[in-house]
Amino acid sequence: MVAIPTGSTASKGTGGMLADNFRENRSIFVGISLLILLVVFGALTVSGFLSVQNARSILLLAAFLGLAALGQTLVALLGGLDLSIPFVIGSANILLPKLMNNGLPPSLAIILIVLLGIAAGCANGLLSFRLQGQALIMSLGVGFAVQGAAEIYTSLNSAFGGTSFAPVPKWLTNLAAFNGKTFGLPIPPVVVIWLVLTVTLIWVMRNTWFGRGVYALGGSRIAAARLRISELRTWVTVHGISGGMAALTGVLLLGFSGGGFVGVGDPYLFSTVAAVVIGGTSLLGGSGGYGATVLGALVLTVLTSLLVGFGLGYAGQQAVIGLIIVPMVAIYARIPQIRNQI
Repeated sequence: MVAIPTGSTASKGTGGMLADNFRENRSIFVGISLLILLVVFGALTVSGFLSVQNARSILLLAAFLGLAALGQTLVALLGGLDLSIPFVIGSANILLPKLMNNGLPPSLAIILIVLLGIAAGCANGLLSFRLQGQALIMSLGVGFAVQGAAEIYTSLNSAFGGTSFAPVPKWLTNLAAFNGKTFGLPIPPVVVIWLVLTVTLIWVMRNTWFGRGVYALGGSRIAAARLRISELRTWVTVHGISGGMAALTGVLLLGFSGGGFVGVGDPYLFSTVAAVVIGGTSLLGGSGGYGATVLGALVLTVLTSLLVGFGLGYAGQQAVIGLIIVPMVAIYARIPQIRNQI
């Protein structure tokens, strides 16, 4: 007969294991519970809230937010924030029509814009790493510079630098339009793209040296250095991914709207941060993940749809979202991994 040490997993029983699992994944449980609560409340109070049309709209808008927040999540896991995201989104949104008007094939123009977004993100990461005490201001400054350069370029031979129009390829419209279809199914392809990227990133963060390095660096720089994890390389890579995802979001938003507008990224300045916070990823770094941000994006989009159904304007929506964020942060601050960092 083998003795079981006191305090072991086996001695805890099912109840103890469930309690430990809840403590370790509290943010996921809270996010799922809040999402279910909002859906049920919306179904009971707003006519047509559970309609196929509204569900498709919620998934589409959540996909755009989720794609934009992908890079924000990675940066947050390092203990930073990327405030250049909305400016890169807006810049990509007006650059694509301009490049197509200049005769560049749409597919090549999209690749070029995503590469430019990655380059801007890498520059942002390098500068932010060198001046980490001013990383927020640095990322904001890089965003302003990118947007300014894009507006100057698009204003050449044009009276307006903040807008840009060109015939949008049908395939790009189908990717991001409300009535887009995936293999004949009434699901906008951008939602499928979001799902594929979500599964891929979650796997990468759990099973690769890069993913473990991001968590290690966000949790403890000293421990990461002892593991020979390059802080500079990780910082630049993560910001490069953020810039590339922001540029891709701007491209997809062109397919959604049909016309380029530099201010299209403005709502994502704080909504990406809100999605990360509501999902439970620690802004101190080292705790959370993109799966939690996906929940945060869904919660935020469902909540917005619910508030629109109640007839609230943009100001009212922001007030309610702010009131949601405060208790969520208070709840997540009690998670052991986060509490130990404070």
